[in-house]
Amino acid sequence: MARYDVRILNGLLDSYENSRLQRGENKVAVHISFPFTKAKLPEYFDESSLAYDDIHAVVKELERKGIISVAWKEGKKGHIIKKVLLNEGNVDTAYDYLKRIPKANFESEHLKLLEAWERRSEGHPVTGAFISYLKKRIQEGKSVKEFVELSDLDRTERILSAISFVEENEEPCYIREFSIRHFGDSKTFEAMSGIFGKIMRRFRPEFADMDIYAILAEYAIYHTPDYVYLKGEGQILFDGKEDIVWDLSWMNQGIGISGADLKKVRICGREAVKKVITVENLTTFFRWQEEGSLIIYLGGYHNSVRRELLRMVYREIPHAVYLHFGDIDVGGFEIYRDLCDKTGIPFRTYHMGIEELKLYAIYTKKLTENDQRRLKLLIEKEKEKNQGNIEVLRYMEQNNVKLEQEAQRPSAKGYDKIRENVETQEENRAEHINM
Repeated sequence: MARYDVRILNGLLDSYENSRLQRGENKVAVHISFPFTKAKLPEYFDESSLAYDDIHAVVKELERKGIISVAWKEGKKGHIIKKVLLNEGNVDTAYDYLKRIPKANFESEHLKLLEAWERRSEGHPVTGAFISYLKKRIQEGKSVKEFVELSDLDRTERILSAISFVEENEEPCYIREFSIRHFGDSKTFEAMSGIFGKIMRRFRPEFADMDIYAILAEYAIYHTPDYVYLKGEGQILFDGKEDIVWDLSWMNQGIGISGADLKKVRICGREAVKKVITVENLTTFFRWQEEGSLIIYLGGYHNSVRRELLRMVYREIPHAVYLHFGDIDVGGFEIYRDLCDKTGIPFRTYHMGIEELKLYAIYTKKLTENDQRRLKLLIEKEKEKNQGNIEVLRYMEQNNVKLEQEAQRPSAKGYDKIRENVETQEENRAEHINM
């Protein structure tokens, strides 16, 4: 049998909890009602249903208990209900009837939890920002369902713990190891990874376009072994093994070194290393060959392991030109800017200009609405910082184009001319510096 009393009372209490009345903030008379409409209670208007008598019976019982009052349709008293109204003075009786815990209780418990965590979140920027957001929303009577369920305090504490543990992590480990270490189960953290990623992207802007694995890698927590791939010119030396030297030019497809082993090696160059080129995509890394270059695969956004490698290379090979080669789209230029800002190395974009967009025009794609929005913001930032990519960004905006890195081929007609132009610019820049 349908519990119409439960349905009606839950509807009334939901409205009550979402109103200013519950918080004592109403400045005008407010009455919480449950309208009897075909959308809200279709059975009431179904002549073939027996629900009409059942609904009238439960409404009369709730009215007798003083929980509600009934408003009848004009001229239809005792026959057609227009709506029922919650008797605000007997709200506690309504909660008792349903055995339902008031939302105010859940809010109070959450605020206590957040205040306790607030004292522990010093030095944890994401944890602190998330706590401040939740507190403000709850205190203002606004919904926090996007991130937490007020009725599940334990889940909220697990989420706060996960963010805090990640921000504290310094020892390289895999995701399941991290989960066992902090939650006693290898899969607990992965089960929270969706909401964790959403929070990190919301409350740390530089993570806005990164996937969960890239975010965790920033804290030395890895899904799989974190390898850095290198090829081209340069030598690898091993700590404590001075007699062992690997020449990268011996291997056409290069070599991968795990993040955990990077501290044991040193990448140094010879005079042959004229350029250090970071590459955004793995396919391009394997296919690309360029004389006189040390080529490093970044894998999209660089993490702390790759940044440390780049800084080490820059210390060892300061004379080289440092170039970044990525997608000619908003993400590619955001990765480039992030790379410069976080490594402190004076990278320049490489094969990410108007000439490439024209040369590979048949492979270009149109910008999405999100691309267009982000591109406008990026153009404004470039103007503010007086950076050098403003022309290509404006060209992309005006011509509604972007290009994936994989579309570019060293053997393409016109490519040699582009490379020659870039190298001439570098020579001119070097001559100007030496003057």
